[in-house]
Amino acid sequence: MEKVQTQTIDTTKIVYPILFMISFSHLLNDLIQSTIPSLYPILKGEFSLSFAQIGIITLVFQLTASILQPFVGIYTDKKPNPRSLAIGMGLSMAGLLLLAAAHQYYMILIAVALIGMGSSIFHPEASRVAQLASGGQKGLAQSIFQVGGNSGSAIGPLLVALIILPLGQGYLALFAIAAFIGIIVLWRIGNWYAERLSLKKSAQHSDNIIEIQLSRKKVIFSISVLLALVFSKYIYLASMTNYFTFFLIDKFHISVKDSQLYLFMFLAAVAIGTILGGKLGDKYGRKKIIWISILGAAPFTLCLPYLPLVWTIVFAVLIGLIIASAFSAILVYATDLMPNKIGLVAGLFFGFMFGMGGIGSAVLGAVADDTGIEYVFKICAFLPLMGVITAFLPNIKGRKK
Repeated sequence: MEKVQTQTIDTTKIVYPILFMISFSHLLNDLIQSTIPSLYPILKGEFSLSFAQIGIITLVFQLTASILQPFVGIYTDKKPNPRSLAIGMGLSMAGLLLLAAAHQYYMILIAVALIGMGSSIFHPEASRVAQLASGGQKGLAQSIFQVGGNSGSAIGPLLVALIILPLGQGYLALFAIAAFIGIIVLWRIGNWYAERLSLKKSAQHSDNIIEIQLSRKKVIFSISVLLALVFSKYIYLASMTNYFTFFLIDKFHISVKDSQLYLFMFLAAVAIGTILGGKLGDKYGRKKIIWISILGAAPFTLCLPYLPLVWTIVFAVLIGLIIASAFSAILVYATDLMPNKIGLVAGLFFGFMFGMGGIGSAVLGAVADDTGIEYVFKICAFLPLMGVITAFLPNIKGRKK
């Protein structure tokens, strides 16, 4: 009787080419997303928008990017779809082209909703790809994936300052080139993903799953604590990402271009902090990194509203480095708690992140209209103090199945 040879999967070896490709795709996805807040100074002047209307634009984007994500994650946990990654990028490209041509407020809202939908499809499956390629180094893999997104968020405002500010809103269509490149890269990743899924069906392996000895009630409570930490982190980041330029212009009377460059410096620090956080989390434990990254940022956030320009930028960079290390550690900690529901966890946390950022942006915009932009930064400075609730997280000491 002829024996059939079965190809095996080495799940202990990290697949760097796939990680770098999915990270690059994340860079392109978040570069596209970052054009939205970067355009606010232009849109505010051209359409005579209030801060509250700017907050609504962010709210529409963040809610479409957040509400769908857990449902996409639940569905793909049961039926993974390697082509969904390219489909999501296609929606983002359509939103970009509409935003470039938008001449009425409702068109802006529809455009950012399409970009949000593309993001909601991208993140759960992309996170699963990162874990499949991690070789067990999940913190490092998540950081490589996440740093791509943070890098894109940092580059986006810089490109807007260099291209869109001098040339006009219509030139935003040039960013569609990035989306098209993303579709090509994600299609190739989809081929690898489809092959990996096919091999998983015919092979028995551990996939480096950690079995956690916790009750269902304790797992749910821990997830709630992690979501509360994400709330504090991303409401603060919403204040920086969406209103830091306005804060600098209002307080120090600098140009829009200079404010965008300072925002780029903050977002670049966020990208660097992200990659450091994942690697340190693998080495020293994710709970320790969560402690440091949330609560450790508090002294700097509390001082920032009262500093001169140079020290404001220095402290903003330090805040970016410290606070950015949290998300990779939080997400991998959550997937360790629920190892068989990676899509759901990724969708829930990315969705909650976007949703809180959107709601926070709308609320902070309304507060800025009533009290001034500087007051917003004074009240947001206290949010990292919520890091004390990290004490309620259990010390995970699981074992590989």
